Amino acid sequence: MTAFVLLEDGTRLDGIAVGAPGHAVGEVVFNTAMTGYQEAVTDPSYGAQIITFTYPLIGNYGVSPEVVESPEIHARAVIMREARNEQPPETTGWLDWLSAEGVPGISGVDTRALVRHIRDQGAMRGGIFPGDLTEREARDLIEAEPSMEGRDLAAEVTPAEPIVLEAGADGPKVVALDTGIKLSIVNNLLERGCRLVLLPCTSSSEDVLAQEPDAVFLANGPGDPAALDHVVGTVRELVGKVPVWGICLGHQLLCRAVGLETFKLRFGHRGANHPVKDLASGRIEITAQNHGFAVLGPGGSRAIERDEPVRWETDFGAAELSHVNLYDRTVEGLVLHDVPAACVQYHPEAGPGPHDAVHLFDRFVQMVSAA
Repeated sequence: MTAFVLLEDGTRLDGIAVGAPGHAVGEVVFNTAMTGYQEAVTDPSYGAQIITFTYPLIGNYGVSPEVVESPEIHARAVIMREARNEQPPETTGWLDWLSAEGVPGISGVDTRALVRHIRDQGAMRGGIFPGDLTEREARDLIEAEPSMEGRDLAAEVTPAEPIVLEAGADGPKVVALDTGIKLSIVNNLLERGCRLVLLPCTSSSEDVLAQEPDAVFLANGPGDPAALDHVVGTVRELVGKVPVWGICLGHQLLCRAVGLETFKLRFGHRGANHPVKDLASGRIEITAQNHGFAVLGPGGSRAIERDEPVRWETDFGAAELSHVNLYDRTVEGLVLHDVPAACVQYHPEAGPGPHDAVHLFDRFVQMVSAA
């Protein structure tokens, strides 16, 4: 069956329907990783989004239950240049899996043209539609989809009840506000001996402190951090009382909790090849990233001009810029000096991606032990 991609600005690209039948709408974004398509679609941070894969061949090594980032697919649909349904031993075919999970896809699309358009015009709403649907019908469906700005999606992926994960560990007790935590983050914390409690992101600071945590972890997740004032308020009441560390959305939430602001990026950072400079060591790490929002730097700047630590005042004392993105100079990490708190925008667990930054989990455990 034929299918087509339609963006809210009227851009159309045609292809072949794969995966589950039907249509899907959401924010159309792109991911530049060459592998890890299964990890990407099961990452809760892709909630309400349609992923365009820039790598031209997707599905060549099948799918496996061992590499999922959550129990279900969170991306609404996938756009590909060439989709394959290969099934190596002990795996399931990629397209068979999409069909079983009810996720539509489209193959045969000029993804290079689509990505260039998104880079020029910015990520926008759009959808995948069967060829027998009219553009007018498709446009109506797109217009009914809310904008990503101002959207609270964490409530859709947070657990309903606390989840305790100890696995015989005797290390520090870490309470995570679960806004959509990835399984690879959970595994990295457990591998370092942490006793982990995942709380709904609607939990209050009293709920968190009642767990008697040695540290609080702020997870990744979907949506606009500016729409999560209830979580920001909770974090604000925890800073200074217990060590706090955040990744991705958690980085944005911690920054907002100490008085900084966030903004929507033109087309986001999504992939496994983003260079980030550690300003303290001078080391450049190739990182995995998945976010559409970023933190404003000192003076409300969207780009950091110098490759050196920069300090600015927050509601909790001095903060220092620790990492900067070498693609667009955006804030990638922050360390607070007057309270035990830090965060990074990228994914040190790198599922999928390089492991250059996995040492940050060790640094976190050391920070907790020293507090």
